[in-house]
Amino acid sequence: MPGLAALDMALLSQRGHLLPWAPVFLSLGIGSFFALRWEPGGAVFALVGGIGALAALAAVLRPGGLAALAWALALVAAGFCLAGWRSWQVAGPVLDFRYHGPIEGRIVGIDRSASDAVRLTLDRVVLADMAPERTPARVRVALHGDHDAGDLTAGTRVMTTGHLSPPQGAVEPGGFDFQRHSWFLGLGAVGYTRNLLLVAAPPGREGWDMAILRLRLAATARMLEVLPGTEGGFAAAVTTGDRSGIDAQALDWLRAANTAHLLAISGLHMGLLVGFVFAVLRHGLALIPGIALRWDTRKLAAAVALVAATFYLAISGGNVATERAYIMAAVMLVAVMLDRRAISLRSVAIAALIVLTLRPEALLGPGFQMSFAATIALVGVYGVMRDRGAQLPGPRWTWPVSGVLLSSLVAGLATAPVGAMHFNAISHYGLIANLLSVPMMGALVVPAAVVAAVLWPLGWEALGLHVMGLGLRWILWVAEWVAGWDGARSHLPSPEPWALPVLALGGLTILLWQGRARWVGAPLVLAALAGWLTPQRPEVLIADTGAL
Repeated sequence: MPGLAALDMALLSQRGHLLPWAPVFLSLGIGSFFALRWEPGGAVFALVGGIGALAALAAVLRPGGLAALAWALALVAAGFCLAGWRSWQVAGPVLDFRYHGPIEGRIVGIDRSASDAVRLTLDRVVLADMAPERTPARVRVALHGDHDAGDLTAGTRVMTTGHLSPPQGAVEPGGFDFQRHSWFLGLGAVGYTRNLLLVAAPPGREGWDMAILRLRLAATARMLEVLPGTEGGFAAAVTTGDRSGIDAQALDWLRAANTAHLLAISGLHMGLLVGFVFAVLRHGLALIPGIALRWDTRKLAAAVALVAATFYLAISGGNVATERAYIMAAVMLVAVMLDRRAISLRSVAIAALIVLTLRPEALLGPGFQMSFAATIALVGVYGVMRDRGAQLPGPRWTWPVSGVLLSSLVAGLATAPVGAMHFNAISHYGLIANLLSVPMMGALVVPAAVVAAVLWPLGWEALGLHVMGLGLRWILWVAEWVAGWDGARSHLPSPEPWALPVLALGGLTILLWQGRARWVGAPLVLAALAGWLTPQRPEVLIADTGAL
């Protein structure tokens, strides 16, 4: 048929550029599973899996342009089944009633709630008159009243009397679903206590996870000791992932200035860390003739930078954004060691496939969406500039400034719709704030953090931390200054649920497809933006229990 022949030729012309589409179709399958309003049974997974297997077999037996469509169908089916398997893998008992009584468990996490209460995550939980098979594997308890968290240590077994409830779902249609979030965290109940917390048993000889958690807590405590106040909380946030030291006012300034992303340990921090370690080692080893003449210093520096990135991942707590950033950095460094192009859309696609395979639920989070939106946009724009021989505007000595300006503009435009949908706000002066803050993060904060880590065993870490504090103080001042401008932030309603997926598909078509047909994505982008014009918000909200 002429139509199929034309489609076959069009897909053949895209050979060598189709790998970046793999995570897109995998995401379509994952999103389809989470969009269901009912839990599919085994027969559904068998049917979807069978269709995917047949599609993959057809692609192998009949290679050619149309085989790409079969692989796309196989990836959609794989994403659907992968999300279902992950949901089953993390399944555990969930409390189905309001509990009040003794609570006992081992501390595996210490943080603070939005109301600044110390919050403990416990495993190996024991609840009164509850069989082990019905007891949640993990619970989270907020400590209200006069509780001092300074003496609490990871691995300590504690007991108290408190209240526990099942994790609640979204407070309105389309809102944040804490119940689903808790399911994938393994939390079967959340609650609080106002009573005394007793130590039932001290930490024992636990595994590496407890040792790393204790190291994180010790590092956070030391930073707050050297840098009291918000600067210390900021330092802990960008190193150990603990944001409990950031007060609400400073957090609001950072959000209004669109620099709150500097708190999250994501691609920016991991990239700056890896880049600093790589550059220092490569240039340092080049000064030693015995090494520079016998070894490939570029590959040696990449290997050590990978070790540094792995340590950063461990001490940061390993959340989804940090895992994504680590995988991106690891793919880039391994490419350097294998003499391949380090930064490309292919490496971004490989990182996305790994993240979605390990944590399919990450697709629904703003962290995954914003980080990959920014990364794909930046790699795509700079790739077009490289292929066309374009350079940054202005004389060469202005390129660092124009590079930060262009990067902030591209990343800001790519992430603005995602942020507007999840947080219902747009920062109008974020470009200026990022232009003043991001260079400080790369030139002072991250290098000082690396120096502090190196000096830590010698007891001289305060030198690096004080220098780090200077940079963080500047970033906070910029955020406060920009947030105080008139009209710094606007609030928007949430769009229709279909708007963001359509917007992503349109933007990806423009960036990933080769040739003039890429502009087919432009109408999709416009249609998605129209989804903000007619948002459907209920006039009355009724709680699921009917009590409110």
